[in-house]
Parts: sequence; structure tokens; C-alpha cells
Amino acid sequence: MTDISWDESLIKRHDLAGPRYTSYPTAPQFSNDFGPEALQAAIERSNQAARPLSLYMHIPFCDTICYYCGCNKIVTANKKRAQPYLDKLHLEMSRIAQWVEAGRKVKQLHWGGGTPTYISHDQMRALMSHSQSLFEFSEDGEYSIELHPGTTNQETISLLKDIGFNRLSMGVQDFDPQVQTAVNRFNSVEEVQALVDQARQDDFDSISMDLIYGLPFQSCHTLKETLDKVIQLSPDRLSLFNYAHLPHLFKSQRQMDASALPPAEEKLAMLHLAIDTLTRSGYQYIGMDHFAKPDDELCKAQFNGSLQRNFQGYATYGGCDMFAFGVSSISAIDNIFVQNHKDIPNYNKALEQGQLPISKGLQLSQDDLLRQHVINRLICQFELDFHSIGREFNIDFSHYFQKELAALEALLNDGLLSRLDHHGLQVSPAGRLIIRRVCMVFDAYLPTTQEPTLIASSTQPRYSKII
Repeated sequence: MTDISWDESLIKRHDLAGPRYTSYPTAPQFSNDFGPEALQAAIERSNQAARPLSLYMHIPFCDTICYYCGCNKIVTANKKRAQPYLDKLHLEMSRIAQWVEAGRKVKQLHWGGGTPTYISHDQMRALMSHSQSLFEFSEDGEYSIELHPGTTNQETISLLKDIGFNRLSMGVQDFDPQVQTAVNRFNSVEEVQALVDQARQDDFDSISMDLIYGLPFQSCHTLKETLDKVIQLSPDRLSLFNYAHLPHLFKSQRQMDASALPPAEEKLAMLHLAIDTLTRSGYQYIGMDHFAKPDDELCKAQFNGSLQRNFQGYATYGGCDMFAFGVSSISAIDNIFVQNHKDIPNYNKALEQGQLPISKGLQLSQDDLLRQHVINRLICQFELDFHSIGREFNIDFSHYFQKELAALEALLNDGLLSRLDHHGLQVSPAGRLIIRRVCMVFDAYLPTTQEPTLIASSTQPRYSKII
């Protein structure tokens, strides 16, 4: 399961633009005519199924801007802007919680942004306390928060543990001074080490770190130095993201010197270097840019087949309904996706008028649910058992996916698959690095052209490349 191999020619042939599949169907399929009635009906079905809960809070504020960032954020030094937003966040949670049957356990909680640690300690305590007053938290749940090491201190780490968090995700990105200056993101090794030491002293269950490759002035040499420092810090999990330069979509990226971006060949070499360095250092490749130590819960979940993927990445708890709160957040409840307004004025206006801040959503068809399951299995396990999927969804897999299986023959012949027969398929060690390419075969919303590179057209959503 953990074996991967590097085949540069294979990667180049299949390094197409395509979705990251944090959801299926993906966000471009959401419709503006989705309303609160559909959400309430989904919550009622969710109550009947009595699935565990996953909660997400979006806190969009940041002290300073990181030029590479494509997140939904508000950059301001005016801390007074946070409380009115948090008041609305509390109100949204209360309105949704009244529809959720008592006794359903929260298994996952995640605060993202923005920079969640932007808010004060008192505001953090109040938000967590309000969440716990509305929902019943499981004692063995995973409760995580994202933080910027350059703007977080040891006192905050202890506060986070005290109010109930047991996992931290640190956005390190890069330690090279020239790269940090180019992207306006600063955190020293010493700062990160102090936070790691405090987190371990406070007995956090897991520490995760995010890195980005493809930033201005990065090279294999600078990335190797960053990786060596990160490995010394010994996080339990690592995410290595490919920087996608899309200045037409994200204005902050225009502040970077595009001529300093590494060329495609160097980016590919950096990825190869990172994978080789991390796996040689004992980390296992989970998939989709994620690595973990062998004793981490992610590795255990992948081994036993329970690994899942959602809007926050890989998750160890499956079968949760995700209730997401705050601007731009996306909930996944029963067979629906629903997204909030992306800007605070519309978000506030809806709540002030006694409404929910719904912008758009989607009710998944049976075909959507089937393909969602298939894509999730591919991303998490790199294999499919046609017979078990057929039993679960009451279909003849080979007949239902006749066109897709014909397309997979070409991927088998090209080396992305190591097995394809009437029982199922297995992704090859080389194919695991470009698993999105295999998933695209099962995506009913991509144009049915002979050239998948055409999916980024004037009438289609624009995706980043796989690698």
C-alpha cells in the first residue's frame, strides 16, 4: 500500500489540469437555487441515520498577507473586526444546532482560515464553549486547528490544549529567508521548534506541518535545506503542496515576482527530491501530497481501509456528516453539499434577516454518490473491488462503468494501473503520484473529449495541474 515509484515520463504524459477531489461533485457544480428547505431536509435524514458529526469553523482574518495564498481571507490589523464576525458565527451555529438531534457525537472539529489564532484567547474560549454547549463532543475525537508559527506563541499553544484541541497544523511553507521575503511569510526554525516543544509538553496527539514547493526563488537546494530542518522537527504528518500561480484569480499573487518562479522541470525535480527525502526518513506516502509516520492514525486508517477524504484533506473517521460554519464554508450532510456566502456583508445580511447564510449547494444523485465512493476509494486506498461496490450500490459494476473501464485500459497499458480485471483494479506504485488522473476517468462532469487537457476552457472551470 505504501510503495510508490518515480516515473518521470509517465508523470509528464499525464500531468493534466484536473480537480483535487476534496469533494465529488466538485464546487463548480453547485447551484445558486439551493435553499434552506433542502438543508433542513438533509439534516432530518442525517438525524435518522444518526451519523457522527464533523464540525468546521472558518475564521477568515489574518494579520498580514501571504502573497501565494488563495484562501478566503480578510487581512487586517484591526482586531476589533473579529468580534462582530464571531457573534454572527455563534448565531449561525445556534440556528443549525436546533435542527440536530441531541446525543449525536462530534468526532472531528477543525478551525481553519485565514489564521484561526488571529482571534484573542477569550474569543477562542468563547467559541469553543459555545460549540460544546450546542453539540456533544466525543472524548476520543480529533480536534484540530491551523496556525501560523510566526504569529503564535507558546502561551497560545497551551491555551488551545486547555480548551480542547488535541491536534495542531502549522503552516511552515519554507524556511529559506529569500523565499520567505518573496512571499511575505516569516517563521524561523527557532520559533517553530519552540511551538513544537510546547505542544509536546502539553501532550498534543499530533503535529502536522504544511510545506509548499514551486514558490519564487525555491530550488532543489533550498527545498532540501527546509526538508532537513523539518525532519529534525519531526512532525507526525506532512503536507507538501504544489504552488499554483493563478494571479488572474488571486490578486495577492500579483505581488510576487513571476520571473523568480522555478521552471516546470525544477518543480518536478523538487517534488522528486521531497518524496525521496521524506520516505527515506521514515515517512509513508498517504497520497495527494500527504505523508505520515508509520504509527500515525492516517497510516493505520489507510492500512485497515477506513481512511477518508473531505474538504480538510485526509481524515481517519468515516461516515461523519460535516457541519461547516462561517463565510465560504462548505457543509456535507447526508446527500447534499451547501456553501455559505463568500463575503462577510452577504453573510451578515442573511443572518440579520433571520435566514441562513446559504449561497449555493447541490443535492447529490445516486450516480453522484456512487462516483463519489469510487473516487474516495481510489484516493485513499489506490484500489477498487468491483464486486463489493456493486453489492453496496446494487449495480453491475462492469456494465455500469463500461465506458470508464474501456478508458482505464489505456491507463493500464501506460503503467498507471498494475491490475485491471473483472474483479477490480490496483493503481501502480508509479500511478499513485498522479492518482487524480485515474479519478478523472470516473468524473461525469468533465467534458468527454479525447484530450483531458481541454477541461480548462472558457466555459469550464479552471483547475491546477496534477503535479
